[in-house]
Amino acid sequence: MEYYIGEGKASRRAYGFDEIALAPSIITVNPDDIDISFEIGGIKLQLPIIASAMDGVVNPKMAIELSKLGSLGVLNLQGVWTRYENAEEVLGKIAAAGKSEYVSLMQKIYQEPIKDELVIKRIKQIKAAGAYAAVSSIPQEAKHLGKIAKKAGADIFVLQSTVISTKHKSKTSELLVISEFCKEMEIPVIIGNCATYDVALDLMKTGVCAILVGIGPGAACTSRGVLGIGVPMATAIADASAARETYLKETGKYIPVIADGGLVVSGDICKAIACGADAVMMGSPIAKSKEAPGLGFHWGMATPSATLPRGSRINVGTIGTIKEILYGPAKFDDGSMNFAGALKTSMGTMGASNLKEMQKVEVIIAPSILTEGKVYQKAQSLGMYK
Repeated sequence: MEYYIGEGKASRRAYGFDEIALAPSIITVNPDDIDISFEIGGIKLQLPIIASAMDGVVNPKMAIELSKLGSLGVLNLQGVWTRYENAEEVLGKIAAAGKSEYVSLMQKIYQEPIKDELVIKRIKQIKAAGAYAAVSSIPQEAKHLGKIAKKAGADIFVLQSTVISTKHKSKTSELLVISEFCKEMEIPVIIGNCATYDVALDLMKTGVCAILVGIGPGAACTSRGVLGIGVPMATAIADASAARETYLKETGKYIPVIADGGLVVSGDICKAIACGADAVMMGSPIAKSKEAPGLGFHWGMATPSATLPRGSRINVGTIGTIKEILYGPAKFDDGSMNFAGALKTSMGTMGASNLKEMQKVEVIIAPSILTEGKVYQKAQSLGMYK
């Protein structure tokens, strides 16, 4: 349906997770019989959850632990782990900084050059433990870091920026041709981020193994406030998933869609997959784990930008181990733990035996879903209102 925000300016309505709900099915499935496994780049994961390439979320130790748990963690090759040998000490300084100090401190910390030897060391550390090594870089550094990562044994390379395009224009810098990059890498490449049908379809034609969908909804991200850019996640995922189906019909190739950003509790994961996602990428929920390197803090990759910081260092606290967050048992009633159990329970209620079936369930527009009947929770700051 077409809307107008004013004379001569057409628009359309878009929806976020808070505005939709899942309508139960006439069929139910025992959660024990549900398959939530997911395959990407030839790697089969037992859980469709990937940890974001953020310094407060994934370090080599976390990547190893996530791999053991059937998940995947992406290491940021432009983070402190490839700039400093003593990365733990640096992260401690970031955690200790005051609210008015952390941006300038980060800008100084991230001015330290990336060291090729540390890139190799971190990847080899992950591989030596028998874990999958997934690593990330922005397009401007991808050619250099991609060659090093591939040689060091990386399994997946994530080409990531706030907004990515195959039709980038520049008079001052060399352009990265994504299709050529994917061929040169010879290992699976994930690309993002995007938020519309046309861009998602265009990206799928470059030879990538998956795309990341989501611009600006992350807990620590301020891109929507700084740049005014973004599409609410439910709509962005649905549009990208439609592009996936179009591409599948045209080529016979299936390119997974990964919802990245705005996923805070387990219900968001369920809604993302129901909107069409094959998996999700999460930052702040993982940063709450005891093993997370951020020491209870979380921030985005653009937070330390030297010219235009876009992101806050937020205090997410520590609630339990990464195993408890992913598989339970949950110690809280707010959807912050036991993601696998919540997803299976939701899918069982919806009559979905696997993720593909979950993508086909009924989604309804329900703007009052988070407030309906929750007066006591809200008044007492319990459950959904903690």
